[in-house]
Amino acid sequence: MAGFDRLSRWVSALGLVVVIGALSGCATPPAANDPDAVAEYRETNDPLEPTNRVVYAVNDTFDAYVFRPLAIGYRAVLPQVVRDRTHDFLGNFGMPVQMINDMLEAKPRRAGDSMMRFVTNTTLGIGGIFDVATDLGWHDHDADGGMTLALWGVPTGPYLYLPLFGPSSPREGVGMGMDYVMNPFSWIGQDNTDKDLGYAKTGISALDARSRVIDDLDKVTAQALDPYATIRSLYRQHRQSQIDDARDDSKPTIPAWFPASMRNPPKPGSAGSTQQ
Repeated sequence: MAGFDRLSRWVSALGLVVVIGALSGCATPPAANDPDAVAEYRETNDPLEPTNRVVYAVNDTFDAYVFRPLAIGYRAVLPQVVRDRTHDFLGNFGMPVQMINDMLEAKPRRAGDSMMRFVTNTTLGIGGIFDVATDLGWHDHDADGGMTLALWGVPTGPYLYLPLFGPSSPREGVGMGMDYVMNPFSWIGQDNTDKDLGYAKTGISALDARSRVIDDLDKVTAQALDPYATIRSLYRQHRQSQIDDARDDSKPTIPAWFPASMRNPPKPGSAGSTQQ
């Protein structure tokens, strides 16, 4: 199947990057008699740093001359309301994969939220153009294959900076492959029209994502003494925050139409509450 061919090529490319990195350049571990340097090396967990920095430089050049100007043009040509509707529409495509990951993470309440978001926004939101579900009490959250593997206890592995994809790790790479396999839209139709629509969706999704971080990345580039190290740190903090939120999320979902007393129950000991 064409879908399996594309997936296998992507996995092969990921493996090739890791192999080339291992063969072409690794960070030299510090001497054992320098415990502070050894601790920092282990905490950084970036043994392929020389190669990662080369890939970062290539990506950064491509971004500066191609991707960033396109994202700026995208933001300049389309008004905010159109960009928001486009973002919501694209996000709705990811709800089936998000729901599957919620279930694999043993988070039934989050899986229910994802299902209700997809059903509500696909119908009342006209295919996901409008995010009606949030106003009705079903808020969005993060869930993907990498987070699922993390909650299963799979270690992240060394830091990787991949061509086009940017910051990643072996665990995240496998997670992206999982998401592709689980996405029903990856397997619906394989004729030329479907492929063209898929490429268009990928391109618009990339522009949408890049346009939303233009200012933040510009600040990192302008202010950070070492943008590579700063991006590495920010990426890891963000991913860990997503994983922690998923692991610790136990709050109930209360739809907006529920009575106010159920959505905001009185605190014990306050007026309106009863003491047993």
